Amino acid sequence: MSKILAFAGSNSSTSINQKLVKHIVSSIENHDTKLINLIDYPLPIYGEDEEKKGFPEMTTALQKEISESDGLIISVNEHNGSWSAFFKNIIDWLSRLDRNFLEGKKVLLLSTSPGKRGGLSALEFGKSVLPRFGAEIVGSLSFPSFYDNFSEESNTITDKELLLNIKQVLDIFTKEI
Repeated sequence: MSKILAFAGSNSSTSINQKLVKHIVSSIENHDTKLINLIDYPLPIYGEDEEKKGFPEMTTALQKEISESDGLIISVNEHNGSWSAFFKNIIDWLSRLDRNFLEGKKVLLLSTSPGKRGGLSALEFGKSVLPRFGAEIVGSLSFPSFYDNFSEESNTITDKELLLNIKQVLDIFTKEI
């Protein structure tokens, strides 16, 4: 049984990316899944002077979670056409601890937003950056217009085509790991 670690790259207490990941994880069968919230891994803003003080305990704790998994489901939020500063900071710390912290990890990369592009720029950025740290992106999906296509009340995807697309990309991912 493969171990899947899932999280969103957001520090918002009402993150729609976290809601999307939580929904997707709830539909996975025959795998050991763990959903975490990156808010629980507070890190100072990365800088050379901070690194000289030593790596924060939360960096090593998160790196351990990642290393113990076979695959990752990551939903990235978008700020001004890229990842949030929060998520970039986490990636900066992890990559300084171990440049290849994603080596051998299969990744399903997602993004969502209230808009029609669904965080597509952040998704594309992630597809180009995460392999630099060893990740193998085995699937990706942009989930547009979150509030129009997802019912928070019933925790369901309301758009049939999006639901089918998610099932397809998730099926590919779970077969790969």
